[in-house]
This record gives sequence, C-alpha cells and structure tokens, in this order.
Amino acid sequence: MNFLFKNPVVMGILNITPDSFYDGGNFFHRKKSLSQVRKMIQEGASIIDVGGESTRPGFTSVSVQEELDRVIPIIEKIRSVFDVIISIDTSKVIVMKEAIKFGARFVNYVSYSIESKFLREVSKINVPVCITHSFSKVKRTKKNFFSKFKKDFLKKIEFCKLNGINESKIIIDPGFGFMKNTDQNYKILANLEKLLDMNFPIMVGLSRKSMIGDLLKLPVEERLTGSVLCALVSLLKGAKIIRTHDVKETVQSIKIAEKIIYFSENI
Repeated sequence: MNFLFKNPVVMGILNITPDSFYDGGNFFHRKKSLSQVRKMIQEGASIIDVGGESTRPGFTSVSVQEELDRVIPIIEKIRSVFDVIISIDTSKVIVMKEAIKFGARFVNYVSYSIESKFLREVSKINVPVCITHSFSKVKRTKKNFFSKFKKDFLKKIEFCKLNGINESKIIIDPGFGFMKNTDQNYKILANLEKLLDMNFPIMVGLSRKSMIGDLLKLPVEERLTGSVLCALVSLLKGAKIIRTHDVKETVQSIKIAEKIIYFSENI
C-alpha cells in the first residue's frame, strides 16, 4: 500500500474511549461509532484512525484486553461495511497485531517512548507506520530548539530502521503536544517544511489541541477555527496527512487552498 499520496488526505479520528480530551465517550458504543465513521467518510476522510486508549496528558492506561475489546469489533465492522483505509492508534504489540489481522492497514504508533519490540513486530507485518515524536520530558531550552528537535527525531527514525522498519513504510508525525510547550509547538509548525528533507511523508495532528487553546484562551469545544487554520498552515508547509476530529471543515478548507495553489502556479 502506497502512502505517498499525490495530494494531501484527511484522517478522521475515532476514539473508542471514555476519556479522550475532546470526544471521550461520544463514540464508545458501536452504533454511534459506525454512524461517525459513515459521516467522516461522506465528509471526505480517506483514513479512519481507530484508538482505544487516550494519549492525552495524564491519561490512564488500559489493559491489553480492554483495548482489544474496544477496537477490534469496530475495526472488523468498518472493514465489512466501508471501503476506507483503517489505521490503528496504539502502542501495544498485541493490539497492533490483532488490528491488522482484522482489517487495519496502517499503524499510528503514538508513544512517549519508542520500543524495539513494537518496531520489530511492525517490521514483520510490513505495513505503513507513523512514528510520532516525543521528548522524554519537556525541554526548557529556547535556543536552537528546532534543530535539537529535528536531531532527536532523526535519531528516533534511525532507531526504527535499525529495528527493521523499511524506509518506504515510514510516515513521520512531529508530535504536537507531546512533551512540548506551546511556543515549542508553534516553532515546529512554523518550520515544518524543514522536515521535508528527511524524505518521509509528514502527518500532523493539531486538532483541538492545547497549543490552540492556550494561545486563544479557549476551551476545547471552541477550537475549530484554530484547528483548521493550523491544518492549512501544515498543508502549505508540506504535510500529506491531516489527522482531525473535524473532517468536513478540514476537507473543505484544503480544497479551497489547493485551488488557490493551483492557480498561483498556473497563471
């Protein structure tokens, strides 16, 4: 499966959790989950990212069995009903393997620490995997932050390759909000195009995040405008996959941006 999309695509978020920071509990029941999947596909999502454990700051970890019980039935149902790429958002090896067995075709590996065991198992299955950057703790330094971030990210990608991940299967996510403060998140967004020379497709997850709320002093329910604007900035700076809760608004904005870009290059 080739994830080097010619044009940017939107990944719709489906959290099968009671405690995710924005939509926790909204799609905890299968009927509501399927209805949301149908809605996101109709709105233009090319990928559905299914997650059974929150990764918000201070999240409570769940057992392997509980996460399996949350995600596997819905993945199986999505695969039987819809023609869409399914992504599994997990840091657990067993959950990842079972999700692939039941129809997922993309691994969204979100973890505060990258583990060899997980990488080796992904390499055996040989599916696309998105590697999300996180520092081990928030860096207090302001000087040369972006260069330090990029150097750390390159080390993590090299670690992935040493553990068997094929370069052609790697997608990178700069990890907005993962052990980074508000200014650091915006520094990464402002310089996102400087990750293009790593030669991997870039995925971004900016939807409703605290970097938007902190700057605008808004609760999560009122961060739509900021989310869409950040998505468009990332698009203009080279992102290929936009992960969002708000598929319709993001897809519409991307279509307008692409039309403007087209005519700027074809006068």
